[in-house]
Amino acid sequence: MSEFEINRRELLAGLLSVGSAMIVPSGRAIPPLPDDAERPAKVTEQGIGNVDLTLEINGEQHRVNQLAVNTTLLDCLRDHLHLTGSKKGCGLGHCGACTVTVDGRRITSCLALAVMQQGKQITTIEGLAHGDELHPVQAAFVKQDGFQCGYCTPGQIMSAVACIQEGHTSSDDEIREWMSGNICRCGAYPNIVAAVREVAQRSA
Repeated sequence: MSEFEINRRELLAGLLSVGSAMIVPSGRAIPPLPDDAERPAKVTEQGIGNVDLTLEINGEQHRVNQLAVNTTLLDCLRDHLHLTGSKKGCGLGHCGACTVTVDGRRITSCLALAVMQQGKQITTIEGLAHGDELHPVQAAFVKQDGFQCGYCTPGQIMSAVACIQEGHTSSDDEIREWMSGNICRCGAYPNIVAAVREVAQRSA
């Protein structure tokens, strides 16, 4: 073994000795971290800090106590408020199963933090119907047989409502383009386009 070769045991021993007294390149020691009281959020087993927040969902105020700040809106809806209509699909914002609207704009709630939605109007699939009266898009999905297995349908309907409100319904191709964020394998796409077209034409 040459003078520049070291074995694994020597390397680990060297790293441990360096780790106990870290020095920055300038030669100054790294300053200690501030006390917990000076940190912006307390680190807990649930994540980085907990907060109390109020969310306006479907026209009602919902209070959530001690919510971990890194909780997604989707998990907050499903796990803390028991609004399970929004489904958890890919968890990456790709499938659209968790689509809700915030201030009238559709978002994938799996990618949004709940703490960032305070003061905003959130609408989920539970907020569309009025009692036994279905929302026009829900009724059109029934009429046009646009339902899928049930897992993707809530997100499809939420996206369809927004698509119509946004005015992206001038043609079937435009509807397909603006509904392309909602992916499923059930094959009801033509019927979904028909449902969106029907409501859009009725609303025009």
